[in-house]
Amino acid sequence: MKNILPIDRFLRLLLAVVLLEAGFFWLSGVPQILAYLAGAVMLVTGASSFCPVYKVIGVGPSAASCSRMPALWVRVVAVVALLGAVVGGSYASAVFSRKIFLEDFNAMNHFYKQTLFLTGKGEREKAIANYDQWVPAFEKFQNKYSEYRPYALRSDTRFVADLAQVQGMMMGVKDAVKSGDLKQAHLDLEKVRPVFQEQFKRNGFSMLSVALVDFHDAMELMLDSGNAKDAAKTVGLYEQVNAKLQAIEAEANDAEIQAIRTQLDALYALAKEGKADALPAQADKLKTSFVKVYLKRG
Repeated sequence: MKNILPIDRFLRLLLAVVLLEAGFFWLSGVPQILAYLAGAVMLVTGASSFCPVYKVIGVGPSAASCSRMPALWVRVVAVVALLGAVVGGSYASAVFSRKIFLEDFNAMNHFYKQTLFLTGKGEREKAIANYDQWVPAFEKFQNKYSEYRPYALRSDTRFVADLAQVQGMMMGVKDAVKSGDLKQAHLDLEKVRPVFQEQFKRNGFSMLSVALVDFHDAMELMLDSGNAKDAAKTVGLYEQVNAKLQAIEAEANDAEIQAIRTQLDALYALAKEGKADALPAQADKLKTSFVKVYLKRG
């Protein structure tokens, strides 16, 4: 016997979609289990138009009201909305969980790259400072993604072992970075990069997408300074942004990538010339050229 109105039924089914997608794409452990259970309850009660709780406590509309069919156009809209939630929510969750993983990786990997670079230059104090930030950043990254796995990495049986391997390498160079042979530390740190490169390739990530996300964060700082008409700050940020664009160019350097280079160098040239009023328009051109590539290949 039905005891749920059509609008109640629709909301339950919509909530079921949200809970099940949240459990599948975004949660792990106990929260994931709870999301699946709650989603299953919403799905069953919504699909059957019957809520046992309403029955037990004696509330809810009459069976006749619950059996009354809405207008055809309302039913069509409801079905389209539910299908949109399923398809759109799944696609968005897959894309954004992947994007967040890359952002977390780049935030952690920044300290690794700086440690690698500085040991190669023999700058011990700066290398130690970055190493001391890399260790907790990596542990945070490892803890998060050992428990929770984004959809893009869900089937990777070697992922946890890779993280353990990198952790061993990281701790293995500690003494060399702090007080030992920096050249040997640099050579040992070089062994970390292939582990992550293989991991990305194995899971369908391109190194270009990693480089694009890394470039984006630095570029945003330069865009902010350009929009603020701060020529000096724009010039000061160029080398950092340029280095990250070079990483992109090492992976691909077609016409679309070259357009980013053209717009970046044009922004830098205007800033060097002190043409502050022209910076916002050029910053917008740089952002447009980057977004064009990122949406297609990021």
